[in-house]
Amino acid sequence: MGNIGPTFIAVLGGIFGLAIVAVLVSKKAQTPAVIQGAGTALSSIIGAAVAPVTSSGNQFGSSGG
Repeated sequence: MGNIGPTFIAVLGGIFGLAIVAVLVSKKAQTPAVIQGAGTALSSIIGAAVAPVTSSGNQFGSSGG
């Protein structure tokens, strides 16, 4: 169970490495679109991870009750 973190980091590193190589090798690379897509994906992942902490509390019935 303790190997999940390093394994996850290794997989993400491999994916990003492959993406970088693909962009550099391709003659029709749309580098700005790739960078924007990666940023959007990372933003979505971070937003989903912090959503339970940053939510307004509506899940728990805090409607002034």
